[in-house]
Amino acid sequence: MDESSAVFHLLNRDKKSVTADLRDAGEVARIRDFIMAEVDVVLQNMRAGVLDRLGLGADALTAAKPDLVYCSLRAFGARGPLAERPGYDALMQAYGGIMSVTGHPGTEPARAGVSIIDCGSGMWSAIGILAALARRAETGRGGIVDTSLFETAISWMSLHLAQFAVSGTVPGPQGSGSLGIAPYQAYGCADGQLMIAAPNDRMFARLAEALGAPEWIDDARFATGPARAENKAALNAAMGAVLAGGDRAHWRARLDDAGVPSAPVQDAGEVAADPQTEALGILQEVPGMTLALAALPITFDGDRPRPGSPAPALGAHRGRIFGDEGAG
Repeated sequence: MDESSAVFHLLNRDKKSVTADLRDAGEVARIRDFIMAEVDVVLQNMRAGVLDRLGLGADALTAAKPDLVYCSLRAFGARGPLAERPGYDALMQAYGGIMSVTGHPGTEPARAGVSIIDCGSGMWSAIGILAALARRAETGRGGIVDTSLFETAISWMSLHLAQFAVSGTVPGPQGSGSLGIAPYQAYGCADGQLMIAAPNDRMFARLAEALGAPEWIDDARFATGPARAENKAALNAAMGAVLAGGDRAHWRARLDDAGVPSAPVQDAGEVAADPQTEALGILQEVPGMTLALAALPITFDGDRPRPGSPAPALGAHRGRIFGDEGAG
């Protein structure tokens, strides 16, 4: 199985697939009839105006079916000068400012290695839909939910935007660290990178003892949080020289004993093989396949929902949904 089919199954397992020709008025009418008779929630992410022209837009459907919850997931939002433009995850990481604070100072802008805008927008859509359904349970009325890729990017940038609003200073990339906090980043060890978080004086004192450098505690450059942030380069150089002398497991054990949080920077293979990953049972095989995929990051009464079926072939459930003879 190639990577593209793995992604297809990751995103489409446990779904039903129906195809429809939206240029066919009969097909459009069939979709509308199905929504009127069977559907509680419509979620759409087509170009602005397309479904309105077909009579399948939010205003038309919620007017005809007042208890319907209709969610539109757009690129730039429901209004404004860019409302009708398309968008993608990478474009929104750029336009929404995320790429300006991701990566290392002095290097080219970096995109987050996962599709945080796509995934986040899906989450906001689900949250909005659930809120609308909860309101419907009380009032009997549905409603229209709007969210967008750009709005998700803005929400992820909220801390940086607040910092800019207060200081007027444009935040930049901090590598693996965080602005104004030290030590709070990844450091090179003999066999890889170890993320260390000692953001207050008490933890820093424990860290200094664990690294065999108690003199740092009384060093004026490192004595307080603001001093450590101001002298971050000197602190990082001192810590890096010590940490390079041992592997991650050695330092992690020392830091665990001292009560200082740390975590190795793991790749996908290490995460998949990690005992904590196994204990949670979050990688689950899809029925009928030997492919283990990440399951929902939620349990209910201690049980994690398991995938019930692999991704369907395109249009596989048209017969079941629309009653077409000869269709799946």
